[in-house]
Amino acid sequence: MKAILFLEDKTVFEGEGFGAEGEAFGEVVFNTSITGYQEIITDPSYNGQIVTMTYPLIGNYGVNEEDIESSKPWLEGFVVKELSSLRSNWRSRLDLGEYLKKNNIVGIQGVDTRALTRHIRLQGAMQAVISTRDFNPDSLMKKLQAAPRLLGVDLVKEVTCRQPYQWQDDLAPKNRKKRHKVVVLDCGVKFNILRNLSKVGCSVHVVPASTSSGEILDLKPDGVLLSNGPGDPAAVNYVIRTTRELIGKIPIFGICLGHQMLGLAMGGKTYKLKFGHHGGNHPVKDLKTGKVAITSQNHGFCVDTESISQKGTVLTHVNLYDKTPEGLENKRLKLFSVQYHPEAGPGPHDANYLFEKFIDMLKKN
Repeated sequence: MKAILFLEDKTVFEGEGFGAEGEAFGEVVFNTSITGYQEIITDPSYNGQIVTMTYPLIGNYGVNEEDIESSKPWLEGFVVKELSSLRSNWRSRLDLGEYLKKNNIVGIQGVDTRALTRHIRLQGAMQAVISTRDFNPDSLMKKLQAAPRLLGVDLVKEVTCRQPYQWQDDLAPKNRKKRHKVVVLDCGVKFNILRNLSKVGCSVHVVPASTSSGEILDLKPDGVLLSNGPGDPAAVNYVIRTTRELIGKIPIFGICLGHQMLGLAMGGKTYKLKFGHHGGNHPVKDLKTGKVAITSQNHGFCVDTESISQKGTVLTHVNLYDKTPEGLENKRLKLFSVQYHPEAGPGPHDANYLFEKFIDMLKKN
């Protein structure tokens, strides 16, 4: 099945289609993780994006039911150098092509992903389309120009849960006492965040992103976690408002989009990165201890911490690749957040301690 990847600057990559047939539109980005393609595919933060894997061989261990990070795949399209023709893992239930076809995701293989990644790094992330049907540049350009973009678009409403639910972790010890009640504001939460909260002794109650601050406080939680999620944080006004109304009333931990929501709620601004941070090998320095953690990241926007007007808010972490802010804290208001993913999934576990830090904050409160 012939397929092409057509970028808005008219760059074309030819390849072979796999997964579903048709067309997929989105912002094309690259992810540098070596493993974990299933977790990446099911990360709600990739809604609205076409993901390119820089590792050349993808699909060699198939797909299983245990490693998904949400209810389904959310990305728009998938780009790989080579789709493995064999899958070998005792937990595998489907091959990657079957999984994408089942979930109506268009994929393309045979692409020079090194050349594509270099192009994105030099020119910046841009809109693109994967097509297995239309190969006419003029026609594809018209469709691209009409397709929605990330800036100014609320994608959280597409990925958030529709009803509140209590997280049940089948892997957690049955006799472990749940010492703290935590409400998770679901902007596109990954399951591994919920697993980590459960692991450190939290009873986890997940609520839709549209839930008001009053409704959250009525649940009488010990703390609130603002989750990761897709798209432009400045477009999600209702979450910013809810966050602003919760600040100072209850301990808050923000992850990725949740970090951005805290920054905006405290008077700050966000800006779009040239090509974003996506992968499992990003070094981040803790400015207090001087320690460096290798982190998992997935974001295209960043908080301008110098624009935050709330007194007592300090920058806590910095990305060593490009010196962009990666964390903030305000002890007086009992909140902290990080731009990266301490829950990994996929990626290193260097930052797992942040869940214990959240528990310490709940204890003190």
